[in-house]
Amino acid sequence: MEHSLHTVSDVMTQTVVAIGQEAPFKEIVETMEQWKVSALPVLAGEGRVIGVVSEADLLPKEEFRESEPSRTAQLHRLDEVRKAGALTAGELMSTPALTVHADDTIAQAARTMAHKSVKRLPVVDGQGLLQGVVSRSDLLKVFLRSDGDLAEEVRTEIISRLFGDASKDLTVTVADGVVTLHGSVRNTSLLPAVARLVRAVEGVVDVALDVTGPAPASTGPPVAGP
Repeated sequence: MEHSLHTVSDVMTQTVVAIGQEAPFKEIVETMEQWKVSALPVLAGEGRVIGVVSEADLLPKEEFRESEPSRTAQLHRLDEVRKAGALTAGELMSTPALTVHADDTIAQAARTMAHKSVKRLPVVDGQGLLQGVVSRSDLLKVFLRSDGDLAEEVRTEIISRLFGDASKDLTVTVADGVVTLHGSVRNTSLLPAVARLVRAVEGVVDVALDVTGPAPASTGPPVAGP
């Protein structure tokens, strides 16, 4: 079976480009262009992540190039006004840095990206030292798992464990990441839990249940009266 992807360490990029807090504005832009990235971790000391500079942090310099921001803009966008005059990564960066740990789940990283509207996250260890970076495209790697790999994980890690010997009454098929369970089970009240567990498998697109309860017991022919 293929290696199952579950944590950030399974999908992150370990070769990471980063900058120091004294890096000048133009060097930041050139580094982003060279490495085709939209954000760069800012490091201090032995490699501790102290912030992140993104394209959004750089844009105010261009936005306010032709005119001074109005007093209203200054009041409502003080941070952007400040960044328009910034010259180094330390002045431009967003801090504290939004990071994840290598042992965080892929789902945790995805939620952080979605809630904070960011495209990339530095991956740090317990001391805040840079270990890698994870991007939106990295998180989508889970959907590259083969249908056969998904089917095997569902059978061995969910169906067999929940239903034991009765798992022989269920078959698992997967097509384009959609898992379908066929067959019958004695206890249909377990089906919602089964669906949740299958849907939680990394790489599963959706779940369909074609499962029935046990066939009703035959009562036999009616007994004739005297």
